[in-house]
Amino acid sequence: MVRLGSDLLLASSRLKGARVGVVCNHASLDRGYLHIVDRLATTPDVTLAAIFGPQHGFRSDVQDNMIETPHADDSMRRVPVYSLYSETREPTAAMLAGLDFLIIDLQDIGARIYTYIYTMANCLRACAKHRVPVIVCDRPNPIGGTDVEGGLLVAGFESFVGQFPIPMRHGMTIGELARLFNEHFGLGATLEIVKMQGWTRDMYTDTTAVPWVMPSPNIPTLDTAIVYPGTVLFEGILISEGRGTTRPFELIGAPWIEAESFSRRMNGLGLPGVYFRPAVFEPTFQKHAKQTCGGCQIHVTDRRQFQPVLVGVALIAMFHQTDPGRFAWRQPPYEYEHDKMPIDILAGSAVLRQQIEADVDASEIARSWRDDQEAFRKLREPFLLY
Repeated sequence: MVRLGSDLLLASSRLKGARVGVVCNHASLDRGYLHIVDRLATTPDVTLAAIFGPQHGFRSDVQDNMIETPHADDSMRRVPVYSLYSETREPTAAMLAGLDFLIIDLQDIGARIYTYIYTMANCLRACAKHRVPVIVCDRPNPIGGTDVEGGLLVAGFESFVGQFPIPMRHGMTIGELARLFNEHFGLGATLEIVKMQGWTRDMYTDTTAVPWVMPSPNIPTLDTAIVYPGTVLFEGILISEGRGTTRPFELIGAPWIEAESFSRRMNGLGLPGVYFRPAVFEPTFQKHAKQTCGGCQIHVTDRRQFQPVLVGVALIAMFHQTDPGRFAWRQPPYEYEHDKMPIDILAGSAVLRQQIEADVDASEIARSWRDDQEAFRKLREPFLLY
């Protein structure tokens, strides 16, 4: 059984007499489904002074991506709620004023482009500047902590979906990432990590006894999180990644695709741990809304063998090969970037886009990541906690 960092922090006397702020959202729960804000608000000798929300808002009620959330007040607890996905993505001096600690309790999902880890990085920067100590309550990486996959982000392609040269699937917990960002990449905050007890690197969330609460509106299940490091790349392409359906990032398709033949070709690649089931679906919003799309649903048959980034790239390559004339990259803006191509900031460089346009085989693309993956494994080693 896993004990979360938040459980251990609140069981200690570490916060006695302190005024604290907390960066969290609706998924910041313990095993008993109690929210960290409620626990802090009812802990003797602790003053909850501010709440900070990441993308999608403190209550994760903003469905679509790239929609800012406003600042607000929490009427029940009578504290301000600051949005860190607004006109500012970094806490200001006024927001941090009077805090003895900023606590971060966010559920990451194990992919480089998930913005919560950069909200954390921005908090570390701000707290270093304004001399507020940071406590990160560690949580499981829901897709395990062993596998590393994908190329490193290249200098010049930094954005709010990628600030540091790490691979798409990093295999680290949010606490481990905090150490890496703060120490190796020089953010310089006074940082404390409250480790979990009982978590091992081979654990997926469904083996931890920690309840699954969707960390953001379009990650409804653990199945979604498992495929996400690959299919999130479709946010940079004018092909539906299943937003507007009940299976986002598992359903992939476009109006010009014939589902059965496309899925047959995908299954013919023999990719490990996955089956591509022909699927026809109609997104209710976002790309191709109200249009019938053909494509596939990704069924992971063996998550230990499944390689999500390879699968995402293989799907992109197959869509491009099927009809290069109707295949199209999404154009800027995307996540506060107005010049760089969305696919480039998602992939971490222009290389993947160029490889797809040149019809490079997906397996060859994956081989090109090997040196990056090995380098990152060595880089992350001193920062691993488990």
